[in-house]
Amino acid sequence: MSTDSEELYERIAAILEDARATVARTINAAMVQAYWEIGVSLVEQEQHGRARAEYGRELIEGISARLTNRFGRGFGKQNLWRMRQFYVAFPRGSTVRDPRILAALRRQSEPVGSVEPPGASRGGGAIVAAARRQSDLAARFPRNLSWTHYRKLLAVEDPQARAFYELEAARNNWSTRELERQVDSMLFERLAKGRNAEQVRLLVREGQQPQHPIDVVKDPMVLEFLGLPERSHWREGDLEQAIIDRLETFLLELGKGFCFVGRQKRLTVDGDHFFVDLVFYHRLLRCFVLIDLKLGKLTHQDLGQMQMYVHYFDRFERVEHENPTVGIVLCSSKNDAMVEITLPKDNEQILASRYQLHLPSAEELRAELIREREAAEEALEAPADDEESS
Repeated sequence: MSTDSEELYERIAAILEDARATVARTINAAMVQAYWEIGVSLVEQEQHGRARAEYGRELIEGISARLTNRFGRGFGKQNLWRMRQFYVAFPRGSTVRDPRILAALRRQSEPVGSVEPPGASRGGGAIVAAARRQSDLAARFPRNLSWTHYRKLLAVEDPQARAFYELEAARNNWSTRELERQVDSMLFERLAKGRNAEQVRLLVREGQQPQHPIDVVKDPMVLEFLGLPERSHWREGDLEQAIIDRLETFLLELGKGFCFVGRQKRLTVDGDHFFVDLVFYHRLLRCFVLIDLKLGKLTHQDLGQMQMYVHYFDRFERVEHENPTVGIVLCSSKNDAMVEITLPKDNEQILASRYQLHLPSAEELRAELIREREAAEEALEAPADDEESS
């Protein structure tokens, strides 16, 4: 086959692939809008009927049987209840409030040009109204989120967490599998841990917006995707290699803004060689992020070693327009009190985080949140006790 024929084939294939993707997105968007409207209709009919739960069940059972008879599968009682729940959970449409995403939604739903639809000049006002209504509906939900995305979002009971996951899924173009993984690993709860009420509200409204080094650290970091069983005879190199083998998923766990730079970065000081396990660059913080992997319990020597790595990067790798380097020691166990005593009070560059090789349960995370809150309350009460004793 000639070069010209091959180029023509690739060009036509790309056109068809783009067309198929566009059709799929359009169908997904239409399904989401249609199911939301069905939810509106069901709730409105219930409100006009008897105010009893039995009425809602009877209504949906009857409608389900007739829709299934006419349209086939997909309109069973459970699905209709889910569509009703969809409207109840999103009564005004998507909770996404990111201006850039909303602007993109408006561009996607606006008609091309200003030409009136055929028949508009001959009393076609209904056509114009229908087109405007469809445009309004198209802007209610991000086009890159399918009905499967929203089914997974409906399983999130906390409205704040649900709004956060919808925003992050739309902004980062998460697949349904990625969304499910982030929900199952309790990303929102891990990020919200340690934040006050206003900071949590900001997280819900704007998603992950790292402004300080501490914002990029999740504790714990969940690495269940590595597929490594918990055992004692590992080496740190095994963990590092598993991360490199699944680097794309690891970047997803790290969060927004991380770019991989290299592994086993050699630092030479007066003829001695040291090696940083993983080096990343954070686009939003504009700084290097160094990660050192530790299989056992975190020690003050580990923090001191990371401090040396950070100082080296700040002096020999960082350029003028970049911010100070951040170092994260990723360990299987850590003592927060030891970390606090070892590092300076104003420290923002050296951080420690635990990793888990399994998804945390809601009970595990809840117990940890309670422990942290109690520790914080004790710390706040300590100065008052000192004053009374004096």
